[in-house]
Amino acid sequence: MVERANKPKPPTLSSTPGLPPQATVTFSEDNSRVVAELPTGESVQVLLHGATVISWKDASGDEKLWLSDAAKLDGSKAVRGGIPVVFPVFGTAPTHPQTKGLPQHGFARTSRWEFLGKSTSESAADDKASASNEPTVKLDFGLSSGSPGLDPVARAHWPFRFNLIYSVTLNPSSLTTSIVATNDGAESFECQVLMHTYLRVNDITKVEIQGLSNAFYTDKVDAGAVKTQTSTPFTIAGETDRVYTPAKEEGVEEEAAVTVAEQGRPKYRVTRDNLSNVVVWNPWTDKAQGMADFEPKDGFRKMLCVEPGAVGAWQAVEAGDAFEGAQTITLL
Repeated sequence: MVERANKPKPPTLSSTPGLPPQATVTFSEDNSRVVAELPTGESVQVLLHGATVISWKDASGDEKLWLSDAAKLDGSKAVRGGIPVVFPVFGTAPTHPQTKGLPQHGFARTSRWEFLGKSTSESAADDKASASNEPTVKLDFGLSSGSPGLDPVARAHWPFRFNLIYSVTLNPSSLTTSIVATNDGAESFECQVLMHTYLRVNDITKVEIQGLSNAFYTDKVDAGAVKTQTSTPFTIAGETDRVYTPAKEEGVEEEAAVTVAEQGRPKYRVTRDNLSNVVVWNPWTDKAQGMADFEPKDGFRKMLCVEPGAVGAWQAVEAGDAFEGAQTITLL
């Protein structure tokens, strides 16, 4: 059943006679965010502004995402931190005819999405977590060319009929975010998609990134020079802004996973589905100082962006077709 913001909040524990406790889904007091909690204690919070995941905690309450202390959660601008959704353009594209009028990273992260409903391991019988008797909850959000919450800049500068479904799936050991972008119009459009994930770490100088060996990347800190990742694992020692195209292993259908380790211990594994790129970003000292909504200014020491996306090329979506992509972040 679809749950709406004006419905009474469910109790803090959901139970059905004869079944184990299920996940609970509630709205915040101001109806600005959806909060889901598994009976095992893991939780996720999604702000309707941008459908931005702003919190993901394990059963002990340990936060896995970095969120700026100065992040705007009132809908006045895109959120700094969590997992902002980038669509239909990554960065800006002043020479691309369809998206040249759009602001940085498009309008998905600055529009108010609609909460479409939830499903749990009780109802999602085909889910892998359900099959292994792990509790799971999936939250669905929607944004379309007809949505009342669509950023006005989209109507002014991107006149295509579209429908976006964004799903956030939580289970005890992982978080999955997926998007389906459907072209509801009569003409094709081109788009880029990215999940701008801010992972929380304890000390960026102790972090290593694995799984990008021999990958080509565009180094945006070095005037867009194209390079090859020859050393792996690699560390972050200064401002980093790289768009990787990981090499696919011959005969292997799945995209290669990226692992983030800290002090030699694997911490996160990021896997991608139909997202051919990975952006690795950390602003470091000077860039952080220049961003008004980045607080504390030394917060770059506590975060690393590993961002799966399809941004190396434009994705052509013909009339009636759809683009789909997903990421899964697994706790190690």
